[in-house]
Amino acid sequence: MRLFVPALLAATFATPALAQDDAPTPEQAEVAQEARARLTIAAGGVWLPDYEGSDDNRWVPAPAANGTVAGMSFTVLGNRASLDLIPDVAGKDWNLQLGPVAVINLNRTNRDAIEDPRVRALGEIDTAVEVGGYGAIAKTGILHDFDTLSVSVSYRHDVTRIHRSGVWTPSVNYTTPLSTKALVTLFASAEIVGDRYARTYFGVTPAGSLASGLPTYTPEGGQKDISFGGMFTHSLTGNLTKGLALIAGGTYKKLVGDVADSPLVAIAGSRHQWTAGAGLALTF
Repeated sequence: MRLFVPALLAATFATPALAQDDAPTPEQAEVAQEARARLTIAAGGVWLPDYEGSDDNRWVPAPAANGTVAGMSFTVLGNRASLDLIPDVAGKDWNLQLGPVAVINLNRTNRDAIEDPRVRALGEIDTAVEVGGYGAIAKTGILHDFDTLSVSVSYRHDVTRIHRSGVWTPSVNYTTPLSTKALVTLFASAEIVGDRYARTYFGVTPAGSLASGLPTYTPEGGQKDISFGGMFTHSLTGNLTKGLALIAGGTYKKLVGDVADSPLVAIAGSRHQWTAGAGLALTF
């Protein structure tokens, strides 16, 4: 699969306004302050498609880490990493985020992990490394003092000359604590890819058609998908800023455009992609 992200994202939805007290408690304020310097490591399993566009799913391990040092945040989720170089300032309602992002593209890199014999016959694609940057603006205090709404856009480009193309990703995220022990994150995102990306992962050459029985296909780039999902975290010991927590989540992705019309999707797979995961996280 190309991405573990959004791995460990939940299909659990909640209404934050109903889960909050009318005013923040001293404990909630302490949680918000402690979250400015922390480290979280997590491990779990993710149920995801064999390849992007597949209608067969499998379980894979999914490591993750997230931390904040001097107000700067970093995140590692499976095969994706990002760093926010702009420190958050305590007490500010608005925050800017800017920094590098990198993704190891694992889509169709292991033929043995693909169940469909037609797609297996197309062969493996070498692992691509995509590097770029992102920017975001976040507003704290939407429905109450501790929830956050952020809008971001990222761009990354293949630096390994596998698909020799770029990927744009706009996204919207909403995060709210339901208490000092529970947190919900909801998101929506999309990906826009270049022509070479679409042809590398969703095209079928004449030789590939002969080997697989799928018709030849030369897609163009453009919007590849739209995704919705979220994550639910519940502290088992301590609170959200320290101790052991359970993480569960899921995401729904719909492939669109030329990508959705690819024989790998329309004939051998499905444009409807589901991912689910669960794990344990330890925060220091």
